[in-house]
Amino acid sequence: MRPALLIPLILIAACTTDPNNPGMPVFTPLTAMTDPGYAQKRGQVEIIVKSEYDAIRRDIDAGGGPVLTSAMDAAGVPLQDRPTRVIQLQSDRGLFDVNPGALVTALMVYGG
Repeated sequence: MRPALLIPLILIAACTTDPNNPGMPVFTPLTAMTDPGYAQKRGQVEIIVKSEYDAIRRDIDAGGGPVLTSAMDAAGVPLQDRPTRVIQLQSDRGLFDVNPGALVTALMVYGG
């Protein structure tokens, strides 16, 4: 298949309202521009993460804790997804140690 034909297929595969679709994070910036509630929700998550950064990193290492729970609540991460998401956060720990914004973005993607 020619590369020019792949681009529309990739874009079509990414166009969905299903937050579990791996293509959904591509459209997070569009969500931020079109959904007024998104910016407020992201702001709440950002305040929790940045004001309690050391505590949330300890919570991630411990497999959970009150600050991580608050951030996940604010992001809207479904309860049934949280154990898996904590494992993902632990595996990406190196990224989050140097970039709190990446942690905010991950939580927002997990929350859908």
